[in-house]
Amino acid sequence: MKRTLGTTLRHLIELLDGSVEQVYRDFELDYKPRFTPIMRMLAKNELASVSELAKEVGITQPAATQTVQAMAKKGLVTISVSKKDSRQKQISLSTKGQSMMTQLEKCWRATAIAAESLDNELQIPLSVIAEQAIEALERHSFLERIKQAHQKLK
Repeated sequence: MKRTLGTTLRHLIELLDGSVEQVYRDFELDYKPRFTPIMRMLAKNELASVSELAKEVGITQPAATQTVQAMAKKGLVTISVSKKDSRQKQISLSTKGQSMMTQLEKCWRATAIAAESLDNELQIPLSVIAEQAIEALERHSFLERIKQAHQKLK
């Protein structure tokens, strides 16, 4: 039986993220791949609001909030009240998060090399296809496409 697009993408993510998570476990790091964009941004900027993180990383604010909360539970970030606006939270790397950066950077470099190796085996690099798909969906969302298809089925 042929896999659907959703099943195929979930399986691909499982294969990729599962391997990356295993590398973190091998380095004895209590860390998830989804933390990486936020960790990288905080390593550069030192302090950011959840909305700044979401915008810069390219995820929704609820996703950023959820990820930051998971990171805080693991002690990787600290959350404080903004000095400029008491309604906003400021996120920064904790001491534990900062101490992990050297090991994480090694993992990230190895992951980048592995991704390049995978891209080299494919007729069209996965990274290129993924970017093209994102751009196409930003122009015309999948929801819009489904609604159009539904209209054709009536």
